[in-house]
Amino acid sequence: MNVTHDIYRLLLGPSWSRVDTARLERAADARIVLVTGASSGIGEATAELLGAAGATVLLTARRADRLKLVRDRITAVGGHAAAYPVDLTDLDAVDRLVQDVLVDYGRVDVVVNNAGKSIRRSLTDTTDRWHDVTRTNSVNYLGPVRLLTGLLPQMRDRGDGQVINVSTLNVDLPAAHWAGYSASKTAFEAWLRCVAPEIRVDGVATTSIHFPLVHTPMSAPTYGPWVPGLTAAQAAEVIGRVLVTRPRVLIPWWARFASLVTTVAQGPYEAATAAVLRIARSR
Repeated sequence: MNVTHDIYRLLLGPSWSRVDTARLERAADARIVLVTGASSGIGEATAELLGAAGATVLLTARRADRLKLVRDRITAVGGHAAAYPVDLTDLDAVDRLVQDVLVDYGRVDVVVNNAGKSIRRSLTDTTDRWHDVTRTNSVNYLGPVRLLTGLLPQMRDRGDGQVINVSTLNVDLPAAHWAGYSASKTAFEAWLRCVAPEIRVDGVATTSIHFPLVHTPMSAPTYGPWVPGLTAAQAAEVIGRVLVTRPRVLIPWWARFASLVTTVAQGPYEAATAAVLRIARSR
C-alpha cells in the first residue's frame, strides 16, 4: 500500500484505523450483511473484508457480471455471498430486492448503504442536464430510503440491527460545483438523523461515516492519484471498525473545525470561494 495513503489515514485519527481482526470476526460472524454498490470501489472491498470475517454478504449493484465476480472471489476462499443485481433508481426493483432477500435469508442484520453517484457540475452546465440531478437524487437518497423502509421493520421486530451509511465530507463542507451531489447526500443524512432515535428505541444502531476523498473508480475522473486520500481497502477497514464500535457518526477531526468555521463565517467563506471562481473564469 502506498505510504502516502498510510500517512493520510494516520492524520485522520485512531478511529479511522483498522480494527483488530479477532474483534471484527466476532462482530461479523454469522451476520447477514447487505452491501449496496458492491460491484466496485468501497463496496467491493467491504464485501470481501466482511466475507473473510465470517459474514454472509448480500451484494447489490447494477452490474450483474461484476457482482458475480465479487461473489465468486468471496466464496472461493470459503466465504458466503450472494448477488442481487438491482438499480436503486427503480423503486419497484428495490421492493423486489427486499422481498427476495427476506425470503432467501429471513433477515438482514446490517445494511451498508454505500451505493452512490458522484457528480461535479456547475449550475450553468446543469441547466440542460436535469436527468443528472434526478438520477443522483434517486441513487443517493430515494433508493436508499426505499430500501431501508423495507428492511428496518424486521430489524426493529428482532430488536437488533445496524445501518452503516457511507457519507461524505460534502455534507459538512458544501462546495461550488457540487450542489447536486451534496444535496442528495445531505438529504439522506437528514432522513437518517430523523429516524435514528425511532429505531434506536428498538435496538437498531446507525452510523454515518463522513469520508474524505477515497480513491475509487467513481472519484477517478475528478481526482488524480496524487491527491491525498484513502484507498478503497482502507475505507472498507473503517467500515469494519464501525461495525464493531458502532459510533453514531465518524467525521475527521479537522472537518468538524472547518465545518464550524464555514457555518459561522458563511458570508466570508462564500465570498472567498466566489473570488477563486472569478479568477479561474478569467483565465
